[in-house]
Amino acid sequence: MSTAHPAYLELVDFIASGTTPETVAQFHPSPEAEQRFAELVALEREQTLSPEQRAELDHFIELEHILRMAKARAHQILARGQ
Repeated sequence: MSTAHPAYLELVDFIASGTTPETVAQFHPSPEAEQRFAELVALEREQTLSPEQRAELDHFIELEHILRMAKARAHQILARGQ
C-alpha cells in the first residue's frame, strides 16, 4: 500500500497524542475502521480479495495483534497499581 490506511493513521494519532495505561486499555478502533475490517474479512471468505485488499487485511491483523499486546500490558500495569 503506497499510502497509510486511515486505521493505521488512527492508531498513530492515538499514540502521538500521549497515552496512559488507562487510555490504552480503553482504546477501541473507530466504527469506520471496524466496518472496513469486516468488509475485508467478508471478501476474504468469498475469496474475492484483490492483492491490495489482501495487504490491507494483513495490515489490519498486524495492528490488531499490536493492540492486543499493548492492552494486555496496560492491564498488567494497572493491576500492579503503577
